[in-house]
Amino acid sequence: MSYETIILAKEEGIAKITLNRPDRLNAISIQMAEELVDVIEDCGRDDDVRAVVINGAGRAFCSGADLKSDTSTGSPQERIGKMTEILHRLVLEIRNLKKPVIASIRGHASGAGYSLVMACDLAIASENAKFNLAFVKIGLVPDLGATYFLPRLAGAKKSSEYFFTGDIIDVKEAEKIYVVNKVVPDEDLEKETQELAARLAKGPTLAIGRTKELINEGFVNTLKSQLDDERQFQILSAGTEDYTEGVEAFLEKREPKFKGR
Repeated sequence: MSYETIILAKEEGIAKITLNRPDRLNAISIQMAEELVDVIEDCGRDDDVRAVVINGAGRAFCSGADLKSDTSTGSPQERIGKMTEILHRLVLEIRNLKKPVIASIRGHASGAGYSLVMACDLAIASENAKFNLAFVKIGLVPDLGATYFLPRLAGAKKSSEYFFTGDIIDVKEAEKIYVVNKVVPDEDLEKETQELAARLAKGPTLAIGRTKELINEGFVNTLKSQLDDERQFQILSAGTEDYTEGVEAFLEKREPKFKGR
């Protein structure tokens, strides 16, 4: 499929997805939402893709949902209902993707853009990045899983502050509450993101995908259920080529060459 609002580039096991509406600070239209769902599904089907990066073209990561797009038909409720239906499917696709997803953030990540960052597994941000949950400023509630992810990262009281005020926070605050894993100079953002993605793409991606599934389940499982799931995944992983290669490499004191099989 060809895309009009995003750019997809695949190289050396890494799929780089660029939100490409820089004139709108990469605000998410319904078309972009549909294209993002399609491209994540494509990455799931493509065995050559072993890690995914999401970034934004121009000076912002994503300014949120595009309030000026798709306004010609339907009521506000119908339009927002359609947008959230697609974007919430996107969040589930990202969380269910058995491959690591890295958000690479330059400039603003606002509203749905902030939520998109939290839905990713890892996040690297430049020193100029800023974040805000601007939903309250237009009389809406947070979406794309923001009320699920942020309280688990920052706690209920701090999340309430961000949700209720919509205030902008800088990248150091985002790092402090674990929305961002690493902050780098602006000029190093692409290099640092590429290095992390390459490292993950060379890893045992079956084990990484199963670990991601365990993280998802850990939010709702009892300890007993989580231990049972860990045991089953460990048994499955012990039957992979990657496990055999990992053990051999360890015994031979060399770097393993994982294949994701």
